[in-house]
Amino acid sequence: MTLSRTMPDGRWRRIARVVLAAAYAFAGVAHLARPGGFVAITPEWVPMPELVVALTGMAEIAGAAGLMLPPLRKAAGMGLALYALCVWPANFHHALSDIPLSGVHLSWWYHGPRLALQPVIIWWALWASGAIDWPFARRS
Repeated sequence: MTLSRTMPDGRWRRIARVVLAAAYAFAGVAHLARPGGFVAITPEWVPMPELVVALTGMAEIAGAAGLMLPPLRKAAGMGLALYALCVWPANFHHALSDIPLSGVHLSWWYHGPRLALQPVIIWWALWASGAIDWPFARRS
């Protein structure tokens, strides 16, 4: 049984989409309400980090909303996947520069899984939005 053939927008995909949309909405609001930590981990080569953090927060909120609107769903999933890829350098910068957040240095118990799971988040956005069916598509 494959999810894509028997349940093109099945229960698991809907759950994954709602959870992802909630996570991105929460993160987007956090970017706008408390930008300091996000600005702190922004690499030096990024111009106007305060503006970039605000724009990324708005992008997360827009992507979360788009996931819930069928006509925008696939585009939102592709946008959120691209977004997750583009912010990955900030996650590496945060880890490798050992930047404290609110005075707290986070260990590799935090950074390691966060960095390793970024490709999963990229896949999740694509699969939950229906942009891809992999690995659940039936092979011909």
